[in-house]
Amino acid sequence: MGNKKIRDYGIKIGSFPTGENNSITDVGGVRVGHKTLDHGNIKTGVTAILGHGGNLFREKLVAACHVINGFGKSAGLIQIEELGTIESPIILTNTLSLGTAYDALVKYMIDNNEDIGDTTGTINPIVCECNDGQINDIRGLHIGEEDIYDAIENCSIQFSQGNVGAGTGMVSYGLKGGIGSSSRLIDLDGTTYTIGILVLSNFGSMEDLVLNGQHLGPKLVDKVGIIGDRDEKGSIILILATDIPLSSRQLKRVIKRVYPGLSRTGSYSGNGSGEIVIGFSTANRIRHYEENDIVDMKIINENKIDRLFKATVEASEEAVLNSLICANSSIDRKGRRIYSLRDLI
Repeated sequence: MGNKKIRDYGIKIGSFPTGENNSITDVGGVRVGHKTLDHGNIKTGVTAILGHGGNLFREKLVAACHVINGFGKSAGLIQIEELGTIESPIILTNTLSLGTAYDALVKYMIDNNEDIGDTTGTINPIVCECNDGQINDIRGLHIGEEDIYDAIENCSIQFSQGNVGAGTGMVSYGLKGGIGSSSRLIDLDGTTYTIGILVLSNFGSMEDLVLNGQHLGPKLVDKVGIIGDRDEKGSIILILATDIPLSSRQLKRVIKRVYPGLSRTGSYSGNGSGEIVIGFSTANRIRHYEENDIVDMKIINENKIDRLFKATVEASEEAVLNSLICANSSIDRKGRRIYSLRDLI
């Protein structure tokens, strides 16, 4: 995958400073791992996101989810909506492998928690997907359970972006898409906090692409010599992590602000574009075996939340652009070249 991010080309998005790695793993404890399958018409994979390094079932994270456009097959969202927590790794993969990922995640959690389904309740596995069938032989069902385990095992602070892991076969704005990430730092009460975004981009029409305010799409259509597909198809999954203390309701407000970031790149949320957001805070942990009737939780002063909104917009826009600029050109199943943004600019 390309090592250079959009900032390495002199393009700076927004005004907030970025974290050390300019990625979601700038939030302490968060790690990302991939398993990539890339040979012949098999171009797919798995990406795993861990919210912290401990036992996620026993120490759940306050979370929220938001459906921008519900053309998708995600698993686990209704319990996030109801309880406001996540209790498993988050797995990203292709649409028809969602069931395999779900089964593997159940087995992974059972193997690491002997109480699940025995002396306590069951588990809410979280799996999100995008359709990589333009490039990948999605009907071949090539993802196996071991690929989910490998992605979780590979989780670390440093991870590749572009067409890697779940992003291997994704197409965004008619260009090679996939995994992208970015982060922003925010000062609150004299302490520096972080918001990180990771995207799995597989959406948009080439003619609509906007790069840092410049409507670049029509120029790319002319350069590539094709007529852009005017329908926005595909999907995008966005994962937001932060170490800012937030309630689930506050997180819900924050993650809704990814949409202006998508719009700044040219998205209008087409009918067939599944757009799902999951957010979590590492600051507040909910213990599965909490003994107290009343527990304390810190939250942000809502009058100060505008800074979080703006930082989320910036990080979302930049994460999408990184997913494009970090990807390598590829060939789809019909032999057509899917260009990387890097190759065109």
